[in-house]
Amino acid sequence: MIKKILKFVFCFVVIYFAWSYYSGEFQFYIGLNYDKGSNGVTQDKYEAFKWYLKAAEQGFAEAQHNLGILYFNGQGVEQNYPEAFKWYSKAAGQGLAVSQNNLGVMYENGLGVPRDYAGAWKLYIKAAEQGLDSSQFNLGRMYHNGYGVTKNYSEAVKWYRKSAAQGFTQAQEVLKQLGEKW
Repeated sequence: MIKKILKFVFCFVVIYFAWSYYSGEFQFYIGLNYDKGSNGVTQDKYEAFKWYLKAAEQGFAEAQHNLGILYFNGQGVEQNYPEAFKWYSKAAGQGLAVSQNNLGVMYENGLGVPRDYAGAWKLYIKAAEQGLDSSQFNLGRMYHNGYGVTKNYSEAVKWYRKSAAQGFTQAQEVLKQLGEKW
C-alpha cells in the first residue's frame, strides 16, 4: 500500500513539474529572471525574449506585454514597432492596463501606427479607470493641451490630481506649475 501511495505521489510530482515547465506562467517567470538578471540568472534579454514568447503564445498577458516592451525598445530583438503594437494589443485585449497605456502612447505619437489622438484617449481612459497613474497623467495632458479632445482645464486637473495622489512625480510637478494642489 505504501509503495502505491509513493508511486502516486511521485507521478503527481513529475506531472506537476512537467506541467509547470510548459505553463505560460512558469515560462513568464523564467523570462522575467533573464530579463531582470535575478534569482541567480545572468541578465540576457534575448533569452528573456524566447521565454516570454513561449508564454505569450499561450495567452499569458504579462508575457505579451513584456514582449511588447522588448520589441518597442529593441532589447534582445531588433526594434520593431508593429510587433510591439501586436503584443501590446493582445495583452490590452485581456485588460492589462499598462499595455493599454503603452498602446495609447504608440497612437498618440504615431509609433508604428498612424497618429490617432482619439484612439490614444480611448486606451488611456480604460487604463486610467483601472487606476494606472501614468494613464491618468496622460489623460490630464491630453485635456490640458487639447490633444484629440476639447481643451478642458478642470478635467486636466482632475486627472493630474488622481495621478499625483498615487505619487506620479510628473503629475505633481505639472500641478505645482499650474498653482494647483493635489
